[in-house]
Amino acid sequence: MSSSIFMIEKQNKTSYLFLKRVQDIVFSLTALLLLLPLFVLISLMIVLNDPSASPLYKQVRIGQGGKPFVMYKFRTMIKGAEQMKDQISDQNERHGPVFKMKRDPRIIRVGYFLRSTYLDELPQLWNVLLGDMSLVGPRPALPAEVEQYTAYQRNRLLVTPGLTCFWQVYPDQNALSFDEWVAMDLEYIEQRGLLLDWMLILKTIKVMVFARGE
Repeated sequence: MSSSIFMIEKQNKTSYLFLKRVQDIVFSLTALLLLLPLFVLISLMIVLNDPSASPLYKQVRIGQGGKPFVMYKFRTMIKGAEQMKDQISDQNERHGPVFKMKRDPRIIRVGYFLRSTYLDELPQLWNVLLGDMSLVGPRPALPAEVEQYTAYQRNRLLVTPGLTCFWQVYPDQNALSFDEWVAMDLEYIEQRGLLLDWMLILKTIKVMVFARGE
């Protein structure tokens, strides 16, 4: 009896992962084609606001199982922002490995709008299409952040990272500690399914429309 239950659970998980990947490919490819004019518009906004660097920003992030990959975003910060981070590290407003500042001086003017609407994340649809990321899953971390993870926190790396998650749609992200953020990610990993994925996708669209992002 127990072996039969195990086989059913394994089949259900395999079916979910297959359907999730199909969903990721169809959604990301369709969105990339439909949103191409928006990509051009956002790129122009960034260049006009700060022509010192490319409108697209590439950064190494850590994916499933600790595998690094190159993640894409629209640039929302000044050129040399990573180097400047060391100078303002003592102003981190969140405990733990993640650096967050509500009024980060490195952010360009249009960057605040792009972040509040999550439009800066749209190029990650390409990462979803490639399979580095999924539509839903824990947000991908920086290598320096993962180096500081405890064994408990490393459980975030058990699944493919995503564009959105419980933390992404939480009403007041800044009120959460990093451990609370991790707890949300692990709750998703335990409960994940297509219904939950779509619930989070729809909530994310609502957040984007009402500009409740970072």
